[in-house]
Formats: sequence, structure tokens, C-alpha cells
Amino acid sequence: QVQLVESGGGLVQPGGSLRLSCAASGSIFSVNDMGWYRRAPGKQRELVARTTSGGITNYADSVKGRFAISRDNAKNTVYLQMISLEPEDTAVYYCNADVVILQRGRNYRTYNYWGQGTQVTVSS
Repeated sequence: QVQLVESGGGLVQPGGSLRLSCAASGSIFSVNDMGWYRRAPGKQRELVARTTSGGITNYADSVKGRFAISRDNAKNTVYLQMISLEPEDTAVYYCNADVVILQRGRNYRTYNYWGQGTQVTVSS
């Protein structure tokens, strides 16, 4: 089985910074797109940032210029560096990944996985 384990959330003051990490582990052949989503209280889950295995990225307009997504393909890990945090960034942040698994030694299948979420709170 595959697991995505996030870390790095916490409480930070407005204008502060945090770095989130998400490591994929298990029976992985390769990892395609990886990304971060968030769900603020009373709102739907939304895309924050996403990256392909080749490093092509896209961001929500609300975080452009403040957040940076990166990955270490050798470690199957994705990061989210967040600076100039605002109270509006308060949310549970979820890691997401498209993982390729070799089944029965011959069939490659891609599955989408979610992490358990990590809380980011921006408050003075």
C-alpha cells in the first residue's frame, strides 16, 4: 500500500513562514504529479499548488509569489515553502499524488492518494 505523510504545519504569526513536507512511501514504482490542496473552515477544498515529475508547476492566484512548491523525486517527497503568510491561509493542508504501482509484476496502474492533512494556522 501507499501512504502520504505530511509534516511541518503549525501556528505562525501573519507575515511568517512555514515549510510543509509530504513523503510518499510503500509499493511505489514512480510518482507523477504531486500537489498541495487546502480546506479552510466553512469552505471547499481548493488547489494550492501542483507540480509534475519534470518540475512544471502551477499555483492558485491567491498564493502566487508567496508559496513555492518543489520536489525531490529520489525521495518521492514534495515540499511547500510558504512565506508572507496571511490569516486567510489558515486551513488544513493536504498532500496529493498520482502514484504508479506495478501490479503482479506486469501491469502498471496509476492511483491517486491523499495525505491525512496538516493544520496551518496564521494568527497573532
